[in-house]
Amino acid sequence: MKIYKSFNLKKSHKNSIILIGNFDGVHLGHRKLFNLAKKFKSKFKLKIGVLTFEPMPKIFFNKKIKNFKISNFDQKIKLLKDLGVEFIVNKKFDLNFSKTKSIDFIEKIIYKKLEPKFIFVSNNFRFGNQREGDVKQLIKYEKKYGYKIIKPEPLKYKNKIASSSLVRSFLEKGYLDKANKILKRNWTIIGKVEKGRKI
Repeated sequence: MKIYKSFNLKKSHKNSIILIGNFDGVHLGHRKLFNLAKKFKSKFKLKIGVLTFEPMPKIFFNKKIKNFKISNFDQKIKLLKDLGVEFIVNKKFDLNFSKTKSIDFIEKIIYKKLEPKFIFVSNNFRFGNQREGDVKQLIKYEKKYGYKIIKPEPLKYKNKIASSSLVRSFLEKGYLDKANKILKRNWTIIGKVEKGRKI
């Protein structure tokens, strides 16, 4: 799997299916998106890529947040690879990038750099300076910039949207079984153990 740290894609990775999001935990809701992307891949003979950000914007803007992420980057890469992702654009999220206007994100990054055929996003996807951009704006520029937005209905778990936030709330409350059901695997944490320290 190819991992980019910038938007400069190889020609072979342009005109692809791009899924945009944090994909923290890669839970059932995310898997619904990727399963649909696989159908598009088969039908249109396209590659599947992901655009994600490190650190997550929410963590960048609130340094007080601790133990927020469900999975670390290496875990996420493995999970995405297992779901058929062929390349990842892992953009560093910093103060400069956070000031990008939503229209510039569409014109200068999506259109001029990524050149996707299809963009998969959740209904509540927000982007650009102060989260000014939304899915409606992306749809508005579909014809002009030659991409198509795909936004499936969110997956629900017991009348609640299956989301990373829901998984986090279950983990915080100690409801590991419920979190595992949305993750569709056993939640694990990876860290370093210092030599000579007692656990």
